Amino acid sequence: MATVEYKEIAKYLIAGEEEKREVVKVTENIKPDLSVEEGYLVQQELVNIKLEEGRRIVGPKMGLTSKAKMQQMNVNEPIYGYVFDYMLIENGGKVHLQDMIHPKVEAEIAFVIGEDIEGPNVTAADVLSKTEYVIPALELIDSRYVNFQFTLPDVIADNASTSRVVFGTSFHKPDKFDLDLVGVTLSINGEIMELGAGAAVLGHPAEAIAMLANMLSRKGEKVRKGDVILSGAITSAILLEKGDVVTGRFDGLGEVSFVVTD
Repeated sequence: MATVEYKEIAKYLIAGEEEKREVVKVTENIKPDLSVEEGYLVQQELVNIKLEEGRRIVGPKMGLTSKAKMQQMNVNEPIYGYVFDYMLIENGGKVHLQDMIHPKVEAEIAFVIGEDIEGPNVTAADVLSKTEYVIPALELIDSRYVNFQFTLPDVIADNASTSRVVFGTSFHKPDKFDLDLVGVTLSINGEIMELGAGAAVLGHPAEAIAMLANMLSRKGEKVRKGDVILSGAITSAILLEKGDVVTGRFDGLGEVSFVVTD
């Protein structure tokens, strides 16, 4: 495909996001043979369009960081997308259903990067040594595709379903915790719906950031100082409904919450 075609697909996906409507997956009727590599080229065009509109990247985010999900999708590494400034919701704030299509929430640990991390051959230990803080987070994923049905290239092109993020307000030095052992509960209206531990993310959340740095290095990019990066879902994703009060509790790291309104 030519660059102009990647851009047209990116515009197609952005239209679904901005108009709050489902679209048919790219591999169904636009490009059935879309590859993973082409999915990232579409994603880059999507990112470029948002940057041209004056949006700012907060940091990358990782997806498919569960070994079970990777096996299900028949891949040997996670995927990544980008979080933009307009996607941020303050801790304890409101999420408006009318701004999204069919959002789901999952709990994650975010890394605030203190120094550039450049691959290849980055390790989890390298990541921890260059991380300024870790914070609790809730990510709202909202695939633009009908019924959340997509192939791997489709979801990559769609910026890994990124929609909204709520970061906690408690910042912690990573060396104070065994992040793989941090227990997490995800509650809706006071009822625990999901629970897990940091080890659900590739055995240790820092492994996801290391893989990200190594993946970015293939195209001459790096994890940058100041990035705030979602390391991947610790819990399964839960579909949200109007009136939901959502709370993530992270052992030692604190709480993060939001309320779902119209």
